[in-house]
Amino acid sequence: MTLKNNHNKFSDHPGFSNVFKPGKLTLGIMAPFKGYSDGIPDLDDFGELAEMADNSNIAALWLRDVPAFDPKFGDAAQIYDPATSLGYLAAKTKNITLGSAGHIATLRHPIHIAKEAASLDKLSNGRFLLGLASGDRKKEYPAFNEDYDNRSERYREVFKLIRKLHSEHYPSGSTNHYGTLSGEIDFLPKPDGEIPIISIGRAEQMPEWTSNNPDAWIWHGLNPKDSGKIVQEIDKLNETGNWKPFGYANAVHLLEDSDAPLEIKSNMHLTGGSKSIVEHFKGQEEMGLSHIAINLHPNTDRPAKQVMQQFIEEVAIHF
Repeated sequence: MTLKNNHNKFSDHPGFSNVFKPGKLTLGIMAPFKGYSDGIPDLDDFGELAEMADNSNIAALWLRDVPAFDPKFGDAAQIYDPATSLGYLAAKTKNITLGSAGHIATLRHPIHIAKEAASLDKLSNGRFLLGLASGDRKKEYPAFNEDYDNRSERYREVFKLIRKLHSEHYPSGSTNHYGTLSGEIDFLPKPDGEIPIISIGRAEQMPEWTSNNPDAWIWHGLNPKDSGKIVQEIDKLNETGNWKPFGYANAVHLLEDSDAPLEIKSNMHLTGGSKSIVEHFKGQEEMGLSHIAINLHPNTDRPAKQVMQQFIEEVAIHF
């Protein structure tokens, strides 16, 4: 697929260039890196599964920000705080990209997010990608005394403020929601270079904004038949000249039978053998998709290490 915006701004960035390669599809794994059935995973093998992924073709480990467990929602992600977990993984791994998918920009103060991101950038030797989400679990907002209805505006302000905190020494200026920067204090550490910011989900933003401000875009729930159309639309709306890669999230139930046919439910829940899954992913690669962040299906009844090894040997090896 030919795009008008083909300059890769982060071609030398270790984390970004490992995940986003022009014309190629890469695969990542969502924490806790295995299936779980009751919404609350056992994390005894958290580090071991990460090390397995680090020594494979898997491009990224993604951690979500889920501050509270809602039994009706039924998903606690990796339970552990994302920044703490990413710091642990920065020491545990050597090669793989580490990403947040993403920090809930509207429930965390941007000064804290900026400090976490810069710290992770340093500790991982540039392997960190900062994903920002607007937060879609409405029940969490009263606990934080935050307004759910203005999260779109606050998301844009957080995005802009993090860039400022990372790039300016002794920054000054006022914000609508997050206080005043006096110019008399600095915020450390500063990253060695610009940290790529990934927009996670639609984040309550118009496509024009998302096509020009974040450095990449990862959705979930879209019809895979529309991947090429979305890639082209992002490129059409993009006025920066810089390539803006597009990816999405899938839940994958990898069956032991490698020849099992593929079944797709709700556009994002894939069940099948490795051969049919690879064929489907190759088709997405041809449509210009850059990355798939995979949540290994929660209904799997096989040992996590076995599923991970099969995924590495039969799926990830092709990408």
